[in-house]
Amino acid sequence: MKKKYTLKFFSLLVVLALLLSACTKTSGGDSKKPTASNDKPKEEIGNFPTVVKNDKKEIVDGSLTYALVSDTPFEGKLSQAFGDGVPDAEVMQFFDISLFSTNDDYEFTNDGPATYELSNNNKTITVKIKDNVNWSDGKPVTAQDYEYSFLVIGNKDYTGVRYGDAITQSIVGMKEYHEGKAKNISGIKIIDNKTMSITFKEANPSLLTGLWSWAMPKHYLGDIPIKDLAKSDKIHKTPIGFGPFKIKKIVPGESVEFERNDDYFAGKPKLKSIVLKVVNPKVILQSLKKGEVDVAEFPSAQYEAAKGSKNFQFIGDIDLAYNYIGFKLGHWDAKKGENVMDNTKFQDKRLRQAMAYALDNKSVGEKIYNGLRFPATSLIPPSFPSWYNKDANSIGYDPEKAKKLLDEAGYKDVDNDGLREDPEGNKFHINYLAMSGDDTSEPLAKFYIQSWKKVGLDVSLVDGRLAEFNSFYDMVEQDNKKVDMWGAAWSTGTDVDPYGLYSKDAAFNFSRFVSDKNEQLLADGHSSQAFDHDYRKKVYDEWQTFMNDEMPVIPTLFRSKISAINNRVTNIKANFLEDNLNWVNVGVTSETPDVEK
Repeated sequence: MKKKYTLKFFSLLVVLALLLSACTKTSGGDSKKPTASNDKPKEEIGNFPTVVKNDKKEIVDGSLTYALVSDTPFEGKLSQAFGDGVPDAEVMQFFDISLFSTNDDYEFTNDGPATYELSNNNKTITVKIKDNVNWSDGKPVTAQDYEYSFLVIGNKDYTGVRYGDAITQSIVGMKEYHEGKAKNISGIKIIDNKTMSITFKEANPSLLTGLWSWAMPKHYLGDIPIKDLAKSDKIHKTPIGFGPFKIKKIVPGESVEFERNDDYFAGKPKLKSIVLKVVNPKVILQSLKKGEVDVAEFPSAQYEAAKGSKNFQFIGDIDLAYNYIGFKLGHWDAKKGENVMDNTKFQDKRLRQAMAYALDNKSVGEKIYNGLRFPATSLIPPSFPSWYNKDANSIGYDPEKAKKLLDEAGYKDVDNDGLREDPEGNKFHINYLAMSGDDTSEPLAKFYIQSWKKVGLDVSLVDGRLAEFNSFYDMVEQDNKKVDMWGAAWSTGTDVDPYGLYSKDAAFNFSRFVSDKNEQLLADGHSSQAFDHDYRKKVYDEWQTFMNDEMPVIPTLFRSKISAINNRVTNIKANFLEDNLNWVNVGVTSETPDVEK
């Protein structure tokens, strides 16, 4: 299933992860012309194929080694209900899979372990688990197992983070169950051992991208109190699933040995076994060259050094994420649970637009990120091909346009010191919050600050330095008065609905942008009428154009994600972490990996 491992509410991305190159030099573009929007087809971004190229004959019962590229051990919470980090997700992709496969827009299809039907009013989904779907211990996956997963994540004693999404909370009876007022969830009905229905309070098209879609083995876990599940050995040491492989041996935090699940619903996997091991990012390139690993999500910082390697190849895709620079337009009213847009500093959108026009993100992507980043033109990334609007009147690099907008807005250099005063003639200074990270963090922040200075704006780092991760997000989330602007990133998850990031009542709306039109468009985007694809497309096209005009945040960069694959591997796709049906078809064409000569 193409489902990015992020929480169904939106997850923060560490900004330093986007600062991935030792290159510190940047260059400007033609200041007379705006940079063209990136409208390359998805498969051409970064010139990476999405599927590995290998036409050799596969061997029978091969094995490969998978690198979990991390400088820390994996935590080992090997259940989708409790795992909350990418390292654990990389382990779980082989055995603990979703009930649903998805299409290119991450919408459920009926190709996976289960099928679904929606009622005429779109408020009830009926899920039928296929007859040949079995747990790795041989027991059938049942409707009771799927129901049990909701009883776990909705329980008041549940210690994980999956209860937070709006779709789960909108299940009829879920609130009463969560509060301990009911023993079961009234909106969930068991029809037979393989069939279950779920009824929701309101129709919402995000149901088909955002519904919790993992079953849990009730026969195996049901005797453990829910409050103790996350720490149990059955989660950490001996988990079971119904994916293409099953766990044979775990060395906690270090490695996992998988063996083929011969009863996998989609057919017998080609590989007999897979060994997963943690590999430090500092040595992953050498491990690949030596043939010590066959598959690895590759650190972009090392891409330049890896180009030209002969024993492995790169595949890539566009990530479900984007960089942005946000403006503090107000504050969060915790008592009312809503954003209040009361900061007058950036009330003129021409100022916000000018600060966007000043940034040469094309050069940033090419020179700092080795071409693995490209200018963001929308707040919906092109990894959603049906919803991304490449014609949303995006702002490109045009410093002359920036200067013109600032002049029109009354920001002029009154005292001829090269820096603009505000419309009242007062000194105008902007505090920019950037996060610390690797060697490129500071140069990139300085590049943006210098870009704004070139159009006459006086911008400096908050407290004169980069902020570490926890301090950074404390200041952003708490609307610290020191912060006028900040640079960060969002992972969108697989649900295209931007309501959870930009609505009036969304705590994650860190810019605190509030607009009646914005609220209406966001509501229209997940209304019952939005089950009509064309209608929803029209709404989100309009919303992207609207946000590019209002510019409460500046979308700066989209990203390509890349993986390195040994030449002996076959049929692996760039979205292997997200696709239920990928690993069953992966094979190898020799007993031993290719090595660099």
